[in-house]
Amino acid sequence: EEARVKHEKEEMERLERQRIDREKWHQLEALDLERRKEELEELYLLEACFSEAEKLKQDTRLLSQWNHYIQCDGSPDPSISPEINTFISLWKEETNETLEEVIAKSKLVLNLIEKLRLLLLQMPSYDLEDKTIKQYQGSILELQELLHLKFNTATEILLRQASTLADLDSGNMEKVIQDENVTLYVWANLKKNPRYRSIRFSETQIGFEIPRILATSDIAVRLLHTHYDHVTPLWPVLTPLQERVATVTDSVEDEVKNGEAEISDELQEENKPQECESVSVQEEETTFEEEGDIEVQTSSVQEEAEATKCELETKLLSETVFAAQLLLIENANEKPCFFGDNEVDLCQFTTLGGVYHLDIFELPPQCKPMKGWIIVELLKEGLRKYIYPPESTEDFETENAFPPIEVTLEVQEDVIFFEDPMVARWDAEGKHWQTDGISNVSYKSEERLITFSLETFSPVTLIQDAHINMPFQSWELRPLDVNKVLLTVTTVFTEIEIQIKENLCMLASIKLDNKKHSSILEGRWMTPISFILALKETGLNIFPTRHSHFYVVINNKDPLVEMKAYRQLALLSSAFAFGWSKWNVVCSSKNVIVKLREHVSEEELVQDFNWPLLMFSGDRAQRLNINENSETFSEALKEETEFHSTLYHMVKDFASKEAMEKIRSSKCQFIDSVCYMLLSTRVLSYS
Repeated sequence: EEARVKHEKEEMERLERQRIDREKWHQLEALDLERRKEELEELYLLEACFSEAEKLKQDTRLLSQWNHYIQCDGSPDPSISPEINTFISLWKEETNETLEEVIAKSKLVLNLIEKLRLLLLQMPSYDLEDKTIKQYQGSILELQELLHLKFNTATEILLRQASTLADLDSGNMEKVIQDENVTLYVWANLKKNPRYRSIRFSETQIGFEIPRILATSDIAVRLLHTHYDHVTPLWPVLTPLQERVATVTDSVEDEVKNGEAEISDELQEENKPQECESVSVQEEETTFEEEGDIEVQTSSVQEEAEATKCELETKLLSETVFAAQLLLIENANEKPCFFGDNEVDLCQFTTLGGVYHLDIFELPPQCKPMKGWIIVELLKEGLRKYIYPPESTEDFETENAFPPIEVTLEVQEDVIFFEDPMVARWDAEGKHWQTDGISNVSYKSEERLITFSLETFSPVTLIQDAHINMPFQSWELRPLDVNKVLLTVTTVFTEIEIQIKENLCMLASIKLDNKKHSSILEGRWMTPISFILALKETGLNIFPTRHSHFYVVINNKDPLVEMKAYRQLALLSSAFAFGWSKWNVVCSSKNVIVKLREHVSEEELVQDFNWPLLMFSGDRAQRLNINENSETFSEALKEETEFHSTLYHMVKDFASKEAMEKIRSSKCQFIDSVCYMLLSTRVLSYS
């Protein structure tokens, strides 16, 4: 009996505690709803920094065009079609350029291609028209094709003089040209010695093992290593944003039109009585006074009209920027289809270290000195490729007369491979990279040499899994100063530290296997988009694409919640440190959880591991009662805390005055850059 009474008493106490908790919860919800409008209005004013940053970007693009115009350095503006077309036409007319001259000119061409590439990436999607995209991409393709054609023409000019440049020891010609963007190796078989089958350039390991049939043929072998990739097809530029922005901002545009109509009506109503008064006036002095009042009233209404119009246009830009940011983190609904078994899926893999153009040419007629003149036969079709193996092998008795050619290449020094690189060859007919026709691949990581056998010569490249560093193990965003933060992303293979200030990013350090690794990107400040491209090109890809979720197991979050979280984390980043929480994986896709604390000295930051946890659902922020060391997950609210509609108002409850002052004094470009890097890395979904 006593046990029963005790049990009933405990049950009643438990139910009473639950009732009290529910009442308290409802009270907090009611309080949150009561002040929600006020908090969201304040957040809207703070987030005006994103539209201000967009205006500054537009001004910067216009200033860049103006600076190019007044510079008058003879280089074309690639965004202006007549200028770039004239440049291409004039360069086509230039003939007899040597390889050295082409390489020198290629610096300008590569710069023009990079400018067009950045224009397509930096211009907001809502400003990009299909016509503009086609123009820019068309110019890029023309420049790429013309540059490669110039290399072929210059190679032909060099090979015509092969006999005069022959090596005294071997009797064959060898030429090596190294540049920051291109490395060229050319070998001409003048002696046709069947025993000379191992080609090595300039006492390096780079070269070929050619079969007997090539060693006895009039051929030249060229290895053109371009440190850039002009072979892979251009990625299509996303344009569905235009429709989405139209949907999102239709209501705002209607407000603009309605506001202008109301202002116009108001002006007319103001003028009507004023006109009647001026007609019915009987005394001249009174007329002058009323006319003065009319002008003041009209001016006041016009000023009010301009202010209203400006406010509505700002709202329109804000909604457009919001939609553009949301597009950055949306996942594709369908996985891209690739039909060939050996075709490289460029959504899963990425090319690294440029392209190695491997070619065998028929040796052109050689220059002959005659009575003080140099006579040379010019072939109408230009430089001819030597087909190996030939299309028909019926005339050859031996089955293995055309064995694969062994190739040894040097991997570009600035590129990081976290696993042994894979080799892919270009299929000119299918316009894609393939992995068949390549065998006996071996990689020496210390010497950075890769050797493989190739059935037929074609452009080859090295590929790596684009998601090898995903998902991330952890991340942290830490203030260094006002308008300066450090973003640290830790993966299985590396730890990458990125500094962000104003509208610039810099690679602060890289660690491989817990050891510091030097990179040419360290210490170089770049705009966020240029910085992301540079990191990807060196193999440090921590930037998911819209297809990445098909290849990586991720902690998928609702895009709208995720995007709102990044915007608000960026707003607070000058004063608060944020980091990865293990509970972010456990909570639902409609919530995100981060650990945070107000920025303190390094010593205090290291000593205190018990950071508070915040949960955010897009329209509600709360401080959790658990911490990183808790055994089980709970959404219970921390005692003596409240709900808020934004992260800003949540941290405001416990932040110092200095911290809030840092937040309010943050520059719009800095906040925008931090937000862009968070949107690009998607640390909340890919950690």
